[in-house]
Amino acid sequence: MDYKLLLDTAVMAGELMLANGAETYRVEDTMQRMLELSGLKTAEAFVMVTGFLVTLDDPSIQSMTVTRRIQSRGTNLSIIDEINSISRGLCGGELGVRFFFTVLQPLYLWILWRLIRPADAGRRDAALFVVVSAATLMLQLYGFIAVPDGPLMFTTALFLLTFKWFSENRRRAWLWMGIAMALMAYSKYHGALVVLFALAANPRQLLRPALYSSGAVALLLLVPHLVWQYEHDWASFAYHLSGRNSVFRPGYVVEFLANVLVVFNPFFVPLYVQAWRKVKPQTPVGRALKLLPVAFIVFFMLSSLRGYVQPQWVIVSCFGLVCVLFAYARRHPRTRRYVMRAGGVTVGLIVLVRLVMIFNPLGIRFEVFNNPESYAAIAAEADGRPVVFRYGYAVAAKYAFYTGGEAYCQPNIRYRTHQWQFRDDDSQFIGREVLVECPDGTVSDSTRQVRTLTMANGRSFTWFVDPAFHPVRLVDIAFTGLPGRVAAGETLRLELRIRNPYPYAIRVGAGDTQLVMLWKHGRFRVDEFPTGETFTIPADSELTRGVTFTVLPQLAGETFDVGFALRREGYTNWFNGKSVPTEVGNL
Repeated sequence: MDYKLLLDTAVMAGELMLANGAETYRVEDTMQRMLELSGLKTAEAFVMVTGFLVTLDDPSIQSMTVTRRIQSRGTNLSIIDEINSISRGLCGGELGVRFFFTVLQPLYLWILWRLIRPADAGRRDAALFVVVSAATLMLQLYGFIAVPDGPLMFTTALFLLTFKWFSENRRRAWLWMGIAMALMAYSKYHGALVVLFALAANPRQLLRPALYSSGAVALLLLVPHLVWQYEHDWASFAYHLSGRNSVFRPGYVVEFLANVLVVFNPFFVPLYVQAWRKVKPQTPVGRALKLLPVAFIVFFMLSSLRGYVQPQWVIVSCFGLVCVLFAYARRHPRTRRYVMRAGGVTVGLIVLVRLVMIFNPLGIRFEVFNNPESYAAIAAEADGRPVVFRYGYAVAAKYAFYTGGEAYCQPNIRYRTHQWQFRDDDSQFIGREVLVECPDGTVSDSTRQVRTLTMANGRSFTWFVDPAFHPVRLVDIAFTGLPGRVAAGETLRLELRIRNPYPYAIRVGAGDTQLVMLWKHGRFRVDEFPTGETFTIPADSELTRGVTFTVLPQLAGETFDVGFALRREGYTNWFNGKSVPTEVGNL
């Protein structure tokens, strides 16, 4: 790192801010953020009204100190705001987060070009590849969005490159391919499909012993992840295999297919089909690339029969579509001309849409816009208190990111499994006053002062204040007496073993905490039955309790995950402890 350049940049920012009327604390904060990018032992800024002193020092470098006196001062809030925004963006803000993902895209497209570039390729071929890639809407969108799909595309490109080396019998290719497979898995589990489909397109590779050595390397590198999964009841695998399941809805299939037509560029869809039919790859990587689009689309179309499928889950298909369309268009002049013209129109429309999103002349409230202002409004209401969010695992993370405030997202039986279930942030709020997000009109106690605000992004936030937060999430309720199959009308006698790990007693049935039995089918259907039990769970102790439940006719004909939960007014609930699967017979 050029430490002198960094120091000069911080000095220039400080001079501009002080000269234009910025408060000393704001100038010091901005300069300090910049200097800390050095990673040096000493990185300090001391700011006064008339000037400042900055120092960079470390045993590895020669100490650097700069002093500046500001001779004249004015007021220009615009300059102050711009400098402050730039510094925050560079020092871990939105720009800092997105920069990594924007860098990944040209890298994986460069790798793809190396994989598919013909030996006689010229500038016209390079231009064709650029236009086809730039006109693929999926790549445009996920070239800067900070989600795992960007790393998945990069690691997939690395895998395809190492797979090429492996098919060419290069030395140690099996080792590099094993590393690439592990990196794909760490990026997103969809990487396993890439490996599966690449081998399906090249079944002869299964006969090579080196392939299994490569798999062993990948498995070895995945051991830390697998250990974590084991310690947490294989939570991620369970979610992907069954946690997203829902009842069949034709709309899921229709929406998936419609999204596929859009995200790959409707101007190119007929050409994709024609190119896929006509192009006959001769190399293992070429065959893998050709199979990827069809395999991914068919796989996730079948997945849409049991739940909603997001369009970016087929993003790896872009590699194969770009490959076959490029190969076909370079051999057919009319198709090349159409691709260049339609691609140019597409890129022009993309630029127009981005300009509209930046300047927003129509006043459209995009969900991804106004995040700093929206979460700042919640933070103003919180006034230093933690915020417990109801829905959206990303919302709590965004709040913490934009405001630096304490946040937690409640596990929700009617929502998806998410990372907050494995974090103990809420335990740090015990006994403190917190803001709790709740649906409007669901909290009956008027003393809780339920309020609603409309944020800058157009969404609303409804909350109440819990003056003494005492979570019950970690209470474990294990039970026996539930067979694998029951009949409607059957009376069950269940014995509950309830473990309270908290340093406070929990009263059940007498206040706002109730013991309920949950019957969950698929992702969205949850039947909730209060038990009417009244008891107290002493602090840091365990007790047993008998509960009788009659299986209602409305449960007949379905298979459920059954468990118990401590429900609190205004809060969401998840299973307290493990659920047990059971089938309810028809009447």
